[in-house]
Amino acid sequence: MFSLGHVEGTACCGRISRHDVPVRSTFVGIDDIREAPKTAVVIDVMRAFTVAAWAFARGAQRIVFAETLASARELKTRHPDWLALQDGAPLPGFDLVNSPGLLRSVDLQGRTVIQKTTAGTVGALSVADADVVLCASFVVADATALFLLDHRPDEVTFVVTGDGGHAEEDLACAEYIAERVTASVVQAAPYIERARNSTAAARLNDGVLQGYEGIHPDDVDLCLDLNAFSFIMLATRENSHMVLHPTRPAADSTRG
Repeated sequence: MFSLGHVEGTACCGRISRHDVPVRSTFVGIDDIREAPKTAVVIDVMRAFTVAAWAFARGAQRIVFAETLASARELKTRHPDWLALQDGAPLPGFDLVNSPGLLRSVDLQGRTVIQKTTAGTVGALSVADADVVLCASFVVADATALFLLDHRPDEVTFVVTGDGGHAEEDLACAEYIAERVTASVVQAAPYIERARNSTAAARLNDGVLQGYEGIHPDDVDLCLDLNAFSFIMLATRENSHMVLHPTRPAADSTRG
């Protein structure tokens, strides 16, 4: 298992050697995508790609992205052993909800999960033709940065999926990863604080107070658990589907 060094929310991250040619980063919303980038990092902090990471941590083998709720149900009908997951309160035909707090106790060993969300999966499907598609959130942030350092793309397009490309939690995560690639030392706390004070976090916290189904009291904290997991999430085409797999980056030989 690689390591970037222990990262505390109030401390600096470990040092990583930089390449001579810096990686250019652009930040776009889903509607801003006109053509497939070469390398795309799709960000959904609250909650799709935090949930995806937790699904892999709980043993899921792969995640298949569905374009619509109807197509998710169709996949579930064709593959009854697959587990379907969606946003919001539980719906008929779906097994799981898009909540890391509710998912973290579920045994998913060896299972295939169908995921349909309002932002994250839409963003991933919008760049399905990119050469490389990574899905990320704070829980896999440094692993994602290490992958980018190892593969040295000239440019990385960060897809900020929430709020038309303006979601503060997604933008903070994207900017943190971009800074992690280009700077030797990064203070994590300001990025985490921006996400904690975001509209999305406030909505989740309010949902807990209102007793909404599909939300757990720990969801915000779990979404902000920086580097909880040491794998990346790489999306590739498999037949007619876009499928997400966990992958461990190369051993960390770049630490300074």
